[in-house]
Amino acid sequence: MALNVIVCVKQVPDTNEIKIDPVKNTLIREGVASILNHDDANALEEALKLKDIYPETKVTVLSMGPPQAKEMLIECLAKGADDAILLSDRALGGSDTWATSNALSSAIKKIGNYDIIFAGRQAIDGDTAQVGPQIAEKLDIPQVTYVRNFKISGETITVHRALEDGYETIEVKKPCLLTTIKELNKPRYMNIRGIFDATQKEIKVWSAKDIGVTDTEVGLDASPTNVFRSFTPALKGKGKLIDGETSNEIARILLLELKHKQLI
Repeated sequence: MALNVIVCVKQVPDTNEIKIDPVKNTLIREGVASILNHDDANALEEALKLKDIYPETKVTVLSMGPPQAKEMLIECLAKGADDAILLSDRALGGSDTWATSNALSSAIKKIGNYDIIFAGRQAIDGDTAQVGPQIAEKLDIPQVTYVRNFKISGETITVHRALEDGYETIEVKKPCLLTTIKELNKPRYMNIRGIFDATQKEIKVWSAKDIGVTDTEVGLDASPTNVFRSFTPALKGKGKLIDGETSNEIARILLLELKHKQLI
């Protein structure tokens, strides 16, 4: 079986080094390292696992961002992706999730001939979990979010979708879009040969004009939403570790603590 797989990825600030401007209440990005979004790394890994099983599979990574996002795409190629495309244009700057999905879905239409689109559940710098589902809606294809496992049988994909208290089983037909979670897999590392090969590959850079979108579809002015304020949550009180010989003893101590604090 030969599959054509597209993986939507994003370069994000390393959340271990995030700082908030106390005056502007915005993210301070200067001097902060950028990384491949965690959930997108799981999406890429799942695409590469399909390529391991079906060697004729082609994996294309697609991202929207500034020119420096090429570094993240080189990492994706070094891990095993075949092609990389970067949407980079000042006209795309400031796009919210709606405008971003307009650009990405238009690029996917230009790529064409795909069986599965993988996207991470959400980006760690936004946590909206909206772009993947919006892409599927604009492409008019089925989607399943929070994918923790799946298998392919012909044109049908059977998906286990994670819920808070279990999972549900859903069947969809190709082409479709799946958003991934960290429980799905463990992303692989780059290797020396992969890094060398990646540096020899061309990363295509497409503008807004290349994908056929206008300033009414992308960019800050076309975005119906914007970030009102970013802030660091207030520090909470120090937690208390409860020790006990058995689970019943721990539960009894916890119950007494909650009663003492008049929480129950």
